[in-house]
Amino acid sequence: MKPLGTGDPLRLGPYRLLGVLGEGGMGKVYVGQDRAGAVAAVKVLRPELAHDQNLSQRFVREALAAKAVRSPGVAAVLGAQTEGGRPWIATEVLAGLTLDEAVDKYGPLEEERLRALATSIARTLTDVHTAGFVHRDLKPQNIVLTATGPRLIDFGIARPEHGLTLTTTGQVPVTPGYGAPEQVLGRRVTPAADVFSLGAVLVYAATGQRAFQGGHVAAVQYEVVHGEPQWHGLPPHLHALIAPCLAKEEAARPGLGQIAAAFGAPKSGKRVWTGGPWAEEIKDRESRMRRLAAPPVPDAPATATASPGVSRRRLLTGLAAGGAVLTVGGAATGWWQLQEKSRKEAREALFSLPDAVRTPQARLLDADAGDYIVDGSPKALWSVDTVMDSESPAPLPVRDVVVIGAFGGVAAHNVVDGKRRWERSGLLSGEYLSLSDQLIAAIDTKGTLVTFVPSTGEPRWTADVGAKALLAADKELVYVLTEDGRVRGVRRSDATIRWTAKLPAAHRGKLSKKAVPGGGRLVLPTTDGHVLALASEDGRFAWERRDQAEKAAIVPAVDGETVYVNGRTLSAWKASDGTEVWSQRTTDMYDIPAEWGPVTVHEGSVYSTGGMFPERRLVGDGAKIWSSRRDGMAAGRLLVQGTGVWMIDDSIDTSVHAVNVEDGFPGWTYELPEAERKDLAVGGNRAFVRHGASLHALPVF
Repeated sequence: MKPLGTGDPLRLGPYRLLGVLGEGGMGKVYVGQDRAGAVAAVKVLRPELAHDQNLSQRFVREALAAKAVRSPGVAAVLGAQTEGGRPWIATEVLAGLTLDEAVDKYGPLEEERLRALATSIARTLTDVHTAGFVHRDLKPQNIVLTATGPRLIDFGIARPEHGLTLTTTGQVPVTPGYGAPEQVLGRRVTPAADVFSLGAVLVYAATGQRAFQGGHVAAVQYEVVHGEPQWHGLPPHLHALIAPCLAKEEAARPGLGQIAAAFGAPKSGKRVWTGGPWAEEIKDRESRMRRLAAPPVPDAPATATASPGVSRRRLLTGLAAGGAVLTVGGAATGWWQLQEKSRKEAREALFSLPDAVRTPQARLLDADAGDYIVDGSPKALWSVDTVMDSESPAPLPVRDVVVIGAFGGVAAHNVVDGKRRWERSGLLSGEYLSLSDQLIAAIDTKGTLVTFVPSTGEPRWTADVGAKALLAADKELVYVLTEDGRVRGVRRSDATIRWTAKLPAAHRGKLSKKAVPGGGRLVLPTTDGHVLALASEDGRFAWERRDQAEKAAIVPAVDGETVYVNGRTLSAWKASDGTEVWSQRTTDMYDIPAEWGPVTVHEGSVYSTGGMFPERRLVGDGAKIWSSRRDGMAAGRLLVQGTGVWMIDDSIDTSVHAVNVEDGFPGWTYELPEAERKDLAVGGNRAFVRHGASLHALPVF
């Protein structure tokens, strides 16, 4: 407890303020006392934030929700002012421990108290839902164990039933591990969400361990949506009672009345709380509360002898000493401090990289086993029609999903069966890339760089960087092209801009989006056949090579310290300064000089179409390993997957063609109708084909 300081009000409504219980960047919680001596916790916004409409609306929403719920299991609202002046809420002071404090100090609850807890909270939630609200943030920190039983606090994010779980930049809508799957996914929330949270709370109360665990917030949230709860230490008969509450589907969860009946509170009732291991600590807090709430004693004359009793300031200080802060309807350790801590944790969560999930590997087909006929046509694993926007680039396989540009946004499909996993609207459908398979980066219609978890579509960090296009990404930066034609490096660690580079006049407005990072450089091809490089560290101009291509689109690749570039020559350059390491020319079928197609580097080999035939060459000196013995022109990159090299053949009829990676011998051809856009990607022993607006997944050998 701190004494009032400069700028603190002396009175709010009927309450004379005695001291500061907690504070944060958003506001303060004071201990107040009315004329009758009753003590309350008074929450108030800082004056400089009172004009913030979002904060004020949340403040008002909490007051209305808490006042509307009439239940003995909820900390009562004693008064509130939400219009004019400084908004404040006065709430009942609860002399007790939060559930997480109790479990941390005294261990998991024994079965009698666990059953009493489940029954009490189920009944209180019934009252909350009857009032038309869903609490939405039920967790151990929001349950106070008092001598009369558990009390539910903090309606800061409570909303009317069926309200959406809306998020804003930098905020997490639910406490990781306790919010229901539908909350994590941003779907509409019903009372069933509180049932899920209750189940997670009961697992914690019974075992001392969270039901859903992970190395960081994103991993925990993924487990909530897709994983199984951790039941370690939970007896089978309690598991049978709690497990239905944690069902992924809302309809499968029991009603609160069923839960209260199933747990069957012991006949001893309140005795389980007055006789708990924390009983003495609660009694001590209650005693301090009674003394604090006593009518104030008039000030004694200066000559009078000091009273031997404990001073009010000393009593206030004692209430907060040693962690024994009075738990106050939402201000257990200072309501605003909890808000600040939550904001900090939320921001840290946004930038903690989730573990990349396992890639479901498809089975490699074997011609010798009769899986396919050499030079025949395979059967697609799956196909989905009319799902890709005309602006979408090639499909992007990222572990268990394949990302595409959907109509008006970006979407992800399951790599196993092609079913739609998630979709985000309001994004540029032609802009997305993978950040180490851990996040998907995209650009919204306002030029903001946004990121998502690939498997779930869960939004993560954003950066307002005025982006027009995504260029590339490495382990530290995401590189974007701005609306005014500059290149920016945006830190992945905190979404801040590391540098902005103004391009030489000759290249402005002519950058291709086929940039690649590596060797300390960002290599940028242009649409008119040139190549330049910027230093990854600070964006300074490093080097350029002009007239590399006349007709071919330059699509380079970087491997280690070397850049491999197509065009008039297939060349290897030093990434540091652009000097040539080796260069190879090519001709067409009439022995006329021709240009090379896009470059792929894979396990010591360079793949590119020379003239009109796919070739494989050594990275060290460009020596030829093979030139494919098949007719036809390969459009786009040659991609290696399984034991084959995959390409789109667009010479006569459109087809996906595969040759053996060892000798270039033909494998099979997958015929496709003519379409305006064709693109190819590979991953997880599958080839993904964008064909017009359709998406196909092919097996590989």
